Amino acid sequence: MSLKKLLKKSTPSSSISKLSTINTKILIHMNDVWASYDGKNYSLKEITLSIERGTNYAIVGQSGSGKSTLLKLINGMMNPSKGQIKVDYQTPNMNKKQFRREMSKIGYIPQSLGLVKNISVLENVLIGALPRIGTLNSLLKNFPEHEIEEAKKIIKLVGLNGKENRKTYMLSGGEKRRVAIARALMQKPILLLADEIVSELDQVTAREIMDLVADAQKRLNLTAVMVHHDMQLALEYANRVAVIKEGQKILEIGIDGDKIIDFQSGNMPQQEIMELYNNES
Repeated sequence: MSLKKLLKKSTPSSSISKLSTINTKILIHMNDVWASYDGKNYSLKEITLSIERGTNYAIVGQSGSGKSTLLKLINGMMNPSKGQIKVDYQTPNMNKKQFRREMSKIGYIPQSLGLVKNISVLENVLIGALPRIGTLNSLLKNFPEHEIEEAKKIIKLVGLNGKENRKTYMLSGGEKRRVAIARALMQKPILLLADEIVSELDQVTAREIMDLVADAQKRLNLTAVMVHHDMQLALEYANRVAVIKEGQKILEIGIDGDKIIDFQSGNMPQQEIMELYNNES
């Protein structure tokens, strides 16, 4: 018997409409993913990982290890050379119309932040509403009043209340990152991708930004995937930490408070893992 017939037989007709979506515990899944920019040299190799909804997943590694490439694969900006990726049960691919429609669910903050320097904080944040209001309305600055009010609420949430009309180039490094987070939240995402969002910040400001992301996660039930160069910050804020070296995941640690609750590793012995964790902590 087909699934459709089985549902009709066993499920009241009033309930069938509620079965229109699939909501899995795992939001992101990668299976044996390889990625290359030139078709010859691989930036990522044999990447397999799963990220649960509502968690903070950190990716740590040296420059050039493939961390940013991993984010590009998740948001569909780049396609894998081989292997399978699923994000909210869809294959990320910007060439597919269905995925492009769902892109607003993914808030992406690149290393450069991607802010428009010569416009106000409010206008930058309202760019996050572009999928809802359309490009023409955005260019004409024809924003619906309810979107403006929503943007102001988010600006307050990220700690920039009173700076709505300030030009973005006038802000400090930490404030610019708050604007980038606010713009991403304006998209009403289920997933936040952040590439080195606290790099070049002092430790106090970096923790303020990480606290802000953690608070937004709890308020909005967000899943966050964050690239870090600082292992200590990753261990402090993430539920799981993956270490990438030369394009391969050499270690993945599950964390609960100040305890390691599990780990996955290729050839890395437990003693070496504990030394790495304790040294960075």
